[in-house]
Amino acid sequence: MQPKWTGIYPAVTTQFHEDGSLDLKGFSESIESQIQAGVDGIIVCGSLGENSTLDTEEKFTLLLEAKKKSGQRVPVILCLAECSTKAGISFACRAQAEGADGLMVLPPMRYPSDDLETLTYLRKVVTATPLPVMIYNNPIAYRTLITREMFQELAEYPQVQSMKESTGNLRNLTDLRIAFGDRFRILTGVDDLALESLMMGADGWVAGLVCAFPRETVAIYRLSLQGRWDEAREIYRWFFPLLHLDVSDKLVQNIKLAQSLTGMGTEFARQPRMPLYGIEREKVMNIIKDALATRPKLQ
Repeated sequence: MQPKWTGIYPAVTTQFHEDGSLDLKGFSESIESQIQAGVDGIIVCGSLGENSTLDTEEKFTLLLEAKKKSGQRVPVILCLAECSTKAGISFACRAQAEGADGLMVLPPMRYPSDDLETLTYLRKVVTATPLPVMIYNNPIAYRTLITREMFQELAEYPQVQSMKESTGNLRNLTDLRIAFGDRFRILTGVDDLALESLMMGADGWVAGLVCAFPRETVAIYRLSLQGRWDEAREIYRWFFPLLHLDVSDKLVQNIKLAQSLTGMGTEFARQPRMPLYGIEREKVMNIIKDALATRPKLQ
């Protein structure tokens, strides 16, 4: 199923049992909840999905489970975050063979490659298969900026259809639109810049807190699509303290805690991540409980 790269694409969490093993039932249920809320695609094994703690076989187990659950209702996008060009190419080829509908491709992991190295890596990985690709640009987390000049070269490849804009600089979105028009679909990847990005022409939102609050996330997007900005702002302002939880080194723990309190999943993460505790936990709990106490009634 070809992704349109518009709308809401949850970067779903990976559900674990308390012993750290995959909880496929919980994972499947969380995906069903997202689809029922009206999302436009599913992204598995991203940063929020604890990609760095999953082995290759587990990633493809999760892909197959997500494909089975989604059927042909929404496309399933697999995150590709490898350390070497050889591994990236191999992963892309297997993703195609296993039925991924598209790839979200990160620059090389661990080593902060320079512009030529990054571009060469991306070129070789995205051309290894005909799978449609969203390039994930997050220099804050991964220390590698994919510049407009690099996207100009990537525009030569039809596989590269979209970008996840997570630079944290809203100006960059407008610069990209001026530079490329509609050549790339642009999805914001920063939860607490989402409505601002949609107002400035983003095509969609790769969301995190959607894992716990899918209906509110979808509502904001759909209202923005209809130009109903006042209504979208009202929900967004309620949502905003929660959305800040996505912009944190503890985003996985934050969002999984929110999922546990909304019945959308459990807190279990894979070590070295551990559940929040002490003052930090109390602070996040208060934010979530305040939001639940004032949760808007959607139409």
